[in-house]
Amino acid sequence: MKRLSKSMVVCFMAAVMIMTVGCQKEDIAPIIPDSPIIPDTPIIPDGALPGLFSVSATQQVYFSQGNLQYQASTNTWRFAEHQYDYVGKQTGYYRGNVSGSDNRYISSTYSGWIDLFGWGTGSNPTLSSTSFEDYGAFVDWGCNPISNGGNTNNLWRTLTKSEWYYLFNSRTDASSKCGTGNINGVGGLIILPDSWKLPSECSFTSGFCSPSGDSYPDWSHNSYTLAQWAQMEAAGAVFLPAAGYRYGTNVYHVGRYGFYWSSTPLNDGDAYSMSFVSYGLIAMDSNYRGFGLSVRPVLDN
Repeated sequence: MKRLSKSMVVCFMAAVMIMTVGCQKEDIAPIIPDSPIIPDTPIIPDGALPGLFSVSATQQVYFSQGNLQYQASTNTWRFAEHQYDYVGKQTGYYRGNVSGSDNRYISSTYSGWIDLFGWGTGSNPTLSSTSFEDYGAFVDWGCNPISNGGNTNNLWRTLTKSEWYYLFNSRTDASSKCGTGNINGVGGLIILPDSWKLPSECSFTSGFCSPSGDSYPDWSHNSYTLAQWAQMEAAGAVFLPAAGYRYGTNVYHVGRYGFYWSSTPLNDGDAYSMSFVSYGLIAMDSNYRGFGLSVRPVLDN
């Protein structure tokens, strides 16, 4: 057998040392798995309710915490403190629940609050003319800073006629997500958000009461105490009170009908709106521009 030369042995030993060093375990820090990703808690905008509502195939909105109100003497806009608050003040049996205010006294100097507005009067909210010629191009009420709604110009807006229609007719399970009812005796329309989980201590029945010949409306289809409604609202439910309408300085059907403007004109004298009674709703109704109707602004998600 041929013997290895001294030089070959030296080369072999050097190679073994290199291989040995190369196979030594490196001082590598242990790999720690990433912490679980916790989704961010949604930040609800100032003045908005927590639920999201689809008003088209590509758009969801937040509803404001209450109907829009205006005080002329201080040029102040605000949302009603509660969803069931409204001014009302019809002579007779229904008077609303905002103390010290009356839509009949609408004027540029009135110190009370009003919440029934002629169509598109964002730049002239105390306009009470009964002539349609005085109601021109639509100016959204949301162009104004709303004191408890972010206090920023052009933050909020009014739904279009198509968006009102989509909300009640085209979104997923639309028919099961609205119904009439009352909160502590205040009648109106309840709308549930896209993602809805009924609070454990509450109930909800979609739909409306049967028509009745009674002179008083029947809002008993769903009934909530203030405590129960607080749970419904926290889950995202919206309530639109039946605040009636104003014509000139006269107010009618407070507590009986709800009329809410859209931003869409119909013709020179009329514009689209959403209306309801205790036994049904019309998602794409229309009304004379000079009528003072309720306004419930929304905020795009």
